[in-house]
Amino acid sequence: MGFVDGVVRPEDLNVAARNLAKLAPKVPAFLPWYMRSAVALGGTMAPVMPQVVIPIARKVLREMVGHLIVDATDAKLGPAIAKIRKDGIKLNVNLLGEAVLGEHEASRRLEGTHTLLARPDVDYVSIKVSSTVAPHSAWAFDEAVEHVVDKLTPLFQLANSFAAPGSSTGGKAKFINLDMEEYKDLDMTIAVFTRILDKPEFKNLEAGIVLQAYLPDALSAMIRLQDWAAERRANGGAAIKVRVVKGANLPMEQVEASLHDWPLATWGTKQDSDTSYKSVINYALHPERIKNIRIGVAGHNLFDIAFAWLLAKQRGIADTAQRSIEFEMLLGMAQGQAEAVKKDVGSLLLYTPVVHPSEFDVAIAYLIRRLEEGASQDNFMSAVFELSENEALFEREKQRFLSSLEALDNSVPPANRQQNRSLPPVPMPHTGFRNTPDTDPSLPANRDWGRAILDRIPSSTLGHASVAAASIKDEATLNTVIATAVEKGKAWGGLSGDERAEILHRAGDVLEARRADLLEVMASETGKTIDQGDPEVSEAVDFAHYYAESARKLDKVDGATFVPAKLTVVTPPWNFPVAIPAGSTLAALAAGSAVVIKPAKQAARSGAVMVEALWEAGVPRDVLTMVQLGERELGKQLISHPAVDRVILTGGYETAELFRSFRKDLPLLAETSGKNAIIVTPSADLDLAAKDVAYSAFGHAGQKCSAASLVILVGSVAKSKRFHNQLIDAVTSLKVGYPQDPTSQMGPIIEPANGKLLNALTTLGEGENWAVEPKKLDGTGKLWSPGVRYGVKRGSYFHLTEFFGPVLGVMTADTLEEAIAIQNQIEYGLTAGLHSLNSEELSIWLDSIQAGNLYVNRGITGAIVQRQPFGGWKKSAVGAGTKAGGPNYLAGLGDWAAARSTATASVTHPGVRRIINAAGAALEPAGLESVQRALRPTPRPGQRSSAPPRTCPAWARNAISSATAACPSPSACPKGRRSRTWSGPWQPASWPDRSSRCPPPSNFPPSCARCLPRSTST
Repeated sequence: MGFVDGVVRPEDLNVAARNLAKLAPKVPAFLPWYMRSAVALGGTMAPVMPQVVIPIARKVLREMVGHLIVDATDAKLGPAIAKIRKDGIKLNVNLLGEAVLGEHEASRRLEGTHTLLARPDVDYVSIKVSSTVAPHSAWAFDEAVEHVVDKLTPLFQLANSFAAPGSSTGGKAKFINLDMEEYKDLDMTIAVFTRILDKPEFKNLEAGIVLQAYLPDALSAMIRLQDWAAERRANGGAAIKVRVVKGANLPMEQVEASLHDWPLATWGTKQDSDTSYKSVINYALHPERIKNIRIGVAGHNLFDIAFAWLLAKQRGIADTAQRSIEFEMLLGMAQGQAEAVKKDVGSLLLYTPVVHPSEFDVAIAYLIRRLEEGASQDNFMSAVFELSENEALFEREKQRFLSSLEALDNSVPPANRQQNRSLPPVPMPHTGFRNTPDTDPSLPANRDWGRAILDRIPSSTLGHASVAAASIKDEATLNTVIATAVEKGKAWGGLSGDERAEILHRAGDVLEARRADLLEVMASETGKTIDQGDPEVSEAVDFAHYYAESARKLDKVDGATFVPAKLTVVTPPWNFPVAIPAGSTLAALAAGSAVVIKPAKQAARSGAVMVEALWEAGVPRDVLTMVQLGERELGKQLISHPAVDRVILTGGYETAELFRSFRKDLPLLAETSGKNAIIVTPSADLDLAAKDVAYSAFGHAGQKCSAASLVILVGSVAKSKRFHNQLIDAVTSLKVGYPQDPTSQMGPIIEPANGKLLNALTTLGEGENWAVEPKKLDGTGKLWSPGVRYGVKRGSYFHLTEFFGPVLGVMTADTLEEAIAIQNQIEYGLTAGLHSLNSEELSIWLDSIQAGNLYVNRGITGAIVQRQPFGGWKKSAVGAGTKAGGPNYLAGLGDWAAARSTATASVTHPGVRRIINAAGAALEPAGLESVQRALRPTPRPGQRSSAPPRTCPAWARNAISSATAACPSPSACPKGRRSRTWSGPWQPASWPDRSSRCPPPSNFPPSCARCLPRSTST
């Protein structure tokens, strides 16, 4: 894998050469001597002659895997097909290509499949729906299906054209199989497949579709297809084919589930997947059903193949002339077994991936899956070559087969994903914390729920009444609000952390219940599309539950008592109109403070709906007050009021400076501006980098404080046509529109472009040029297409200035170190990204970069409570606050008073011991004891302390604790010693004449018996 990923993938030959040199000493021993020698020689010569060595190395690899992947060039493809195809062997050809990030690559891939299908030696092709169109909004299911149908229909027409008499195939149509990759593609692939074949012109065309048995949904999907196919046959139409596979994208499904806190879409065990595979085949191989759907049994597990073949024969449907069942294997995998299967069943279909040499690196994912199959002990392929000789391996696979067969029944399993936002949500547990799931748009019920929200957006009035009620136009009213909040807040601050936690947990439940309202008002008021708004609601819900649990912990800090602030003012931004207002407000409430919140005017309704949810949950209205201020002077009065103990600001750095000018002693906690960059090195996966740059730059029209405003291309990436084309394809394919349009992927900016944003959208700096020029799309001045400007120079206006809008600047650097300097030159330090597969580059970057949130090989937006707390560095943070959504955020939202410590455990951490030793040289004994006590760990509930209990005399506890820490081997020390003199840190002067009054061990409480130092005389 290291060779494939490090030598084949990089475009830059120098990068590949360095990787080859590092890999050469690690060449596996199982390779023949001449290959080991060749790799060693190549590793030595590659850094000196990369232009010679690396192309040779790549060619050798292509030849080594030529039995797995076929060269798609005309000169090579024809001979390869002729060689593979022989009696009883047919090919299912699948064109691999670059990641589809936009319409250009999708069209190119589709055109390539057209070309393949038109060849006289190709009669069967596979194509994924996801590779035929640019990424689309997951909420635009119907529109996406219609779009894919339009794109694919000509391909099906081409296949059908060969059914005409006199065609090159003798009047036989060619075959198209719709493949699928991820769970989210399941419904769309079925919808596209049935919609196309429902067209009258395709009534007699047979085509195929794939089902992945590692999905619990597979059997119900087969039943759906059977019902549809039966009706099609009853109306005189052709049958269809379903290719049944186990599934090969488990890591992708695991990542997707983890990111959104969804249940894993696949079965949890390999045995369950094996049983599911047999369930689908068992259902399908029925004499009546097989007339409607013939089955492709795809796989290399000989036990499963035998099961399907014997079942077909037992049920009288194994007649190869009828082609009711077809066995399929991967090209080049276990060829001896493939020949044996073909001999027994009569024919074989080989899944044959083809790729152009210039795009060979895109076959890496396919190759890695094949390698994993061969290496994983859970997979049959790991035993296939030794079954006839290794009885233990045969027995292992036999038992696996029998176990999966034992679980086989006729039940139809439900899908793992059952989320339905139309139903009342189940309240989260009010103890502990776990992230709330985002809405899953792959589920039909959720898509219907989302459509209803989109329909309400144009006429939405949510929050209007609360905003009107919150309007304040004079100083006296504002003073009354502040005074009332301070007075009523006393009772709130007097509640225990547990009592506040219960209310905040209810607030999380109410926010979840009002998810649809929050999405509606955000879209209506701030133009936030549903795919951008939904994770924001999840974040708000998470803040409620997380800070609820944090409130409990404030009461349990050893040696200190938390004193709540009387009043906290929250001034949130418009760009995250729900999550940030909620997070700041909930944090202050959790910390026992009354809150006055002033939502941004552009997002006042969104803030109001959020506040309404908190009131509904039981937060008193006088403790949480929302205001809208009519005059600028009123804003100054609110911020500078002496009763205000804390101000939580999220906004511009200039606003933080303004607030501080109002009141010099203002305790301000602020997350301010961001001018964020992603570095892309030649060691990066360029497709993934382009995807993440585009998403990070233009999600929510580039108006996130964490958005990528710059991308810095290192070395050869600056000249990479691959990266450039993929980035431009991704950007130009974005559908820009208002959020009520389900196809919109990028919404409007918050208000008509003006000032520095208008300048960024319309004016180039010296040496800059538009790769994609932004355009104003309507008369409002709020809807702009995205822009990409190349040639941004270091130190230029665009390099150093923050813009909140859909424009990306491209910079270049010769080295990673220069790129880091460019990234760090910016005054802000909010988020920063790196795309590189080189661990050394990652280490350099992590050691040098100046930003609060760091992202590697992913987008740089989208913080997640607890998992990914959010906060900046340099001018992106003001005040003593810590990261929002992190474990220490509440600590700075009040004051602390000293309290008696109960921590008595010995200090064992070497770093803490160094602090104590350093303090001992400078402090008096009493001060040293205080430091030691403060640094001792507090035992967790139920954890036994190694220190003496509080029932011991204080001097004895001190002596025993010190002795226990100093003893080199406590378990070996004799117990019960009396102390008279010390050579350790506790000298007699530290506790005058106490040694003479030390009682004999028998007089200690039993739990005080401890080992004293070996150096002690007794």
